[in-house]
Amino acid sequence: MPIIDAHHHVWWHAKRPHHWPEGSNAGATLDRDFTPEDLAAEIKRSDVDGTILVQSLNEAEETNEFLDIADQYDFLRGVIGWIPLDDPAVAERALDVLATRKKLVGIRHLLRMEKAQDWLSRPGVVASVKLLAKRSLVFELVPVGADQFEQAFALARAVPDVHIIFDHLGRPPVPEQGWEPWATLIARSAEHPNIAIKLSAGMALVAHWKWSTDALRRYTDHVFDTFGAQRVLAASNWPPSLLAGSYEDIWRGITDLLSALSPTERAAVLGNNAQRLYRL
Repeated sequence: MPIIDAHHHVWWHAKRPHHWPEGSNAGATLDRDFTPEDLAAEIKRSDVDGTILVQSLNEAEETNEFLDIADQYDFLRGVIGWIPLDDPAVAERALDVLATRKKLVGIRHLLRMEKAQDWLSRPGVVASVKLLAKRSLVFELVPVGADQFEQAFALARAVPDVHIIFDHLGRPPVPEQGWEPWATLIARSAEHPNIAIKLSAGMALVAHWKWSTDALRRYTDHVFDTFGAQRVLAASNWPPSLLAGSYEDIWRGITDLLSALSPTERAAVLGNNAQRLYRL
C-alpha cells in the first residue's frame, strides 16, 4: 500500500512572499524557503512514499514552476495547480497549454482571495469547472463560511462528473471546541457523492493552535461518520502545519486518528483514495 501525503506546499520566500493571518506569529516560522529536499527528509522519517504538491497562490506562474519541480522528483506524484476560471474560454486555453503536463492532477482556487462573495456560483466559473471534469482533473477548494459551502453544494450538483475536494476538514472550530454550523455543513457535504475531504489542519487552524490529536478526534470522527473512509485523504499541509507541530508528530497524529478504522479503510485514507481520485 502506498502512503501518500495528499497536501503540501513548497516555496522560495524571496521569490514569492506569502501573507499570513493577522495577529499570528506565523512569519517567524514560515518566512523562509521550504524546498522539495526539506520535504524529502521529512517524509522519509515518517515512511511516506509520495506526495501531492498544492498551489499556494492564485498564480499561473507558480503552477508552471511546480510542474517543472515535480518532474525532477519521483516522490512528487502530482500537482494541484491554478488556472483562471472566471472565463471558460480563457480556462480552456490554459488547460490546452497544460495538457502535456502529466503530473497535473487538479486545480485549486483560493476563495479567501476573492472579493466577490458569489464567485463560486458565477456561470463562467461553473462552465470552467465542467472543463476540469472533461479532463478528469479534480477541483479543490476551502469553503469559508456557510455561503461558500452552499455554493459548493450547488456546484457539485451542477457538475456531477467532477471530483470536488474540500481541504483541511472544512475548517473545523477546534481551538474554541465549537461544533455548529461546521458539523451540519460537513454532513451536508457528505450527501454529495462527488465531494471528498482532506484530513489536514489548515492555516486558519494552525496559526492559533498547537496540534492535539485528542482535541481533533471528535471532528475527524464526525468526518468518518458522514463521509466514510473512501472519501477522506490524509494530508500534512506542510509547511504551514509546522506552526502546530513537527511533520513527524502530525503524521503520527493523523495515523492515530485512523485507529478505529479497519485495515482496508486505513489503507484507503493513507493512500488508496489519493491514487484513485488523482489517477496516480
